[in-house]
Amino acid sequence: QVQLVESGGGLVQPGGSLRLSCAASGSIFSIYDMGWHRQAPGKQRELGATITSRGSTNYADSVKGRFTITRDNARNTVYLQMNSLKPEDAAVYYCNAEIIAPITGVTNVWGQGTQVTVSS
Repeated sequence: QVQLVESGGGLVQPGGSLRLSCAASGSIFSIYDMGWHRQAPGKQRELGATITSRGSTNYADSVKGRFTITRDNARNTVYLQMNSLKPEDAAVYYCNAEIIAPITGVTNVWGQGTQVTVSS
């Protein structure tokens, strides 16, 4: 069974930084796009950033210039470096990946989420 496990969330002051990690485990042939989405209380889940298997990136306007998404294909891991955090960045951050696995083929997999709180 393929799963994604996030880590790195927590409490940070406005202007601070956090680095999120998300590792895929299980029987995996390959991983296509990986990304980070977020959901604040009372709001819909929204895209934060995505990265292709070749390293091409895409960012939501709200995080562009402050967040950086990277991945380590050898470790099946994606990262999100978040700088200059604002209170409005507070949310549960979810990792997402298109994973090619035996039997199931291409599957869109989500992590369980990690909480990011930005407060003084």
